[in-house]
Amino acid sequence: MNIQKRKAVELEIIDLAFGGKGLAKPDGYPVFVDRTLPGDKVLVKITKKKKSFAEGKLISFIEPSPLRQETPCRYAAYCGGCRWQALPYETQLEYKTRHVQDSLEHIGLLKGVTVHPVIPSQKTFGFRNKMEFSCSDSRWLLPEELSNPDIKKDFGLGLHVPGTFDRVIDLDQCLIQPDIGNGILNEVRNYIKESGVPAYGLRSHEGFWRFLMLRSSTAFNTWMVNIVTKEANDDLLIPLAEHLQKTFPEIVSVVNNVTAKKAGIATGDYEKLLAGERYLKERLGRFTFEISANSFFQTNTTGAEQLYTLVSQYAGLTGNETVVDLYSGTGTIPIWLSGSAKRVVGIEIVESAVKDAKRNAALNGIDNCDFFVGDIKDVLPKIDAACDVMIIDPPRAGMHKDVVEQVIALAPKKIVYVSCNPATLARDLGMLNGSYKALEVQPVDMFPHTFHIESVALLEAR
Repeated sequence: MNIQKRKAVELEIIDLAFGGKGLAKPDGYPVFVDRTLPGDKVLVKITKKKKSFAEGKLISFIEPSPLRQETPCRYAAYCGGCRWQALPYETQLEYKTRHVQDSLEHIGLLKGVTVHPVIPSQKTFGFRNKMEFSCSDSRWLLPEELSNPDIKKDFGLGLHVPGTFDRVIDLDQCLIQPDIGNGILNEVRNYIKESGVPAYGLRSHEGFWRFLMLRSSTAFNTWMVNIVTKEANDDLLIPLAEHLQKTFPEIVSVVNNVTAKKAGIATGDYEKLLAGERYLKERLGRFTFEISANSFFQTNTTGAEQLYTLVSQYAGLTGNETVVDLYSGTGTIPIWLSGSAKRVVGIEIVESAVKDAKRNAALNGIDNCDFFVGDIKDVLPKIDAACDVMIIDPPRAGMHKDVVEQVIALAPKKIVYVSCNPATLARDLGMLNGSYKALEVQPVDMFPHTFHIESVALLEAR
């Protein structure tokens, strides 16, 4: 088949690649197409062509896959959040298991590692405890909205359209957050419209309203609302905060993050408390955590409990071990393991996260966790402790090779590696393979309807 850039071609999708795109192989040549599923016969416009692969944009379906199902969300075909919603959940799990296996074999060059079937999420909708919605002065219209002259295009509050940085779909409902969040979303939208104050434009860098971030507590059924704006304006925001608390008694915190930076990041240069408490309380197992607006916390609370239970099982602590957690964040894993270890040491580069970790340890009456702030490669050599078990839970980019060398030099007997990226998990396990044998990997689904997958790997010294 002759594949040419900017030309349309008919393809049959035969597989799902890691990253979520459908894969066709005309004459053995890989072509990746977003928003397609195995079994789809599609008309595709080729947007990129390289020697070893091509990418295409879906034009239309010639014949939909028998796997394809109706999506409960009307935005699913356009929003970038839940690209696998048309795929049955059981089939999603099968592909996620296979993506972990394939990554270990082809990227890490690791053979014979046991990969267990994915532990499913207890909820497939309403599970997400944090959502970040963008304000924009450029609304993207759904196909059925294009011919409606009454719809204004100068404001949207929702999620970005894939491939654009400044345009959002104006959502009135997101099914992966609890339903109260949708009520809050719509109240804030109405207030912004009635305020007459413009949304921030990522092209013009003018305007006021930037983001709406919602957090919820699964244990306590409470909510935090974080309104991100270009500048402070108590006269505009305090009445909004009071209105939200009156309308939704579940809201216990309303904060305002303020940033004039041009980057589209929902973190303020500083934060103001508008109403209620500065923190949201959540429980994981028997532990209570105070979560601030910009704290990292796993977005699937019940999934996090499953994940940390697995970490504890793999660590196999007896109460006599010193545990070192290399990417300790706000201290969730050290606190979770504290009752089974002699001492837990956490290292984290983000200073605010270390402050949160210390506060949460004190909140739970824990005195055997020590937290250090700094770069791992600088802090790790200075720690005055033998390491029996090491926990490694890095960001998506995985470990720096210098950190890998330091881990090997420290020589813990056992490593429990927690990963949100099968590719970097496989790469890092491959680098450790000379000194550590990967015994098994257990994937845990924290993100239904996406290709993302958490995994926990157990490694023992050779």
